[in-house]
Amino acid sequence: MTTVLTGITTTGTPHLGNYVGAIRPAIARSQDEAVNSYFFLADQHALIKCWEPERIEQSTREIAATWLACGLDPDKVVFYRQSDIPEIPELTWLLTCLTAKGLMNRAHAYKAAVEQNLSSGEKDPDKGITMGLYSYPILMAADILMFNADEVPVGKDQVQHLEMARDIAGRFNHHFGGHFTLPKAVVDDSVAVLPGTDGRKMSKSYNNTIPLWLPEKKLRKAIMKIKTNSLEPGQPKDPDDSALFALYQAFADEEQTQAMRQAFAEGIGWGEAKQKTFELINAQLAEPRQRYQQWMDNPAELAEVLQHGAAKARKYAGPFLQQLKHAMGIRPMA
Repeated sequence: MTTVLTGITTTGTPHLGNYVGAIRPAIARSQDEAVNSYFFLADQHALIKCWEPERIEQSTREIAATWLACGLDPDKVVFYRQSDIPEIPELTWLLTCLTAKGLMNRAHAYKAAVEQNLSSGEKDPDKGITMGLYSYPILMAADILMFNADEVPVGKDQVQHLEMARDIAGRFNHHFGGHFTLPKAVVDDSVAVLPGTDGRKMSKSYNNTIPLWLPEKKLRKAIMKIKTNSLEPGQPKDPDDSALFALYQAFADEEQTQAMRQAFAEGIGWGEAKQKTFELINAQLAEPRQRYQQWMDNPAELAEVLQHGAAKARKYAGPFLQQLKHAMGIRPMA
């Protein structure tokens, strides 16, 4: 069995890019009988960059409901909220005691924050930088090492954090015995990076996202606003230079993709292409949208699923943490 761990920070509303780039491929991988999957809502990570309690609470519900609505089976995976596993912050401290400060100094997020201060003329390079931001990679290492994950799907910007987790695990193993698996970062270049309404990568930071669970009319309106060029109906269009085609392709099968590619070559009008894109996406999301709303309307059931997952996670985490503490000398007195 290969243990795969996926974390989702609870600071935003899921959008089409999240679905295509992370949710859909992760759920497909979890259905592999040879994979032992852990999925968690990283609400403690959210505290690093978000101090809005209502936003974190709402995002946690939305993201939990999204994964379940999209087909995640909580009986086949371990699906939990990070803050429901007290063993994780305790492991974070154990790892902090072994982690070199120099390693943390090299973290990209910290270096970027320092550089921003210096470039703005601040005399204090650490102004506004919290210990949460500074030690974020250690909490991430604890998330991963707590369950001895073999693989962690990440974007390229997170690869350094996986390398740090490996360094931290290796140092612990060197001093206290081989307790931790050295995790591997998995960057899948074949996973689609969805363009947003302005043609750039769909991202909250660009304010160009299309929320995943928009009602039908609002979804159509959002797709109709996607930026296109000024080519008229009848004029051939390049599908490989079109954000609209990329969005269509992300939801289409091979036959549908080739048909739309041909339509572009024959000069399909942008309005018609947008309508076809809307119809394709809406058809795929209609049933999941209903399931999502059912979960959102029943927060007690949602909480029960997460608590069940937390119990499964702690069944492993509790004894493993005791093993680690014993190795470090924190042992019963009698």
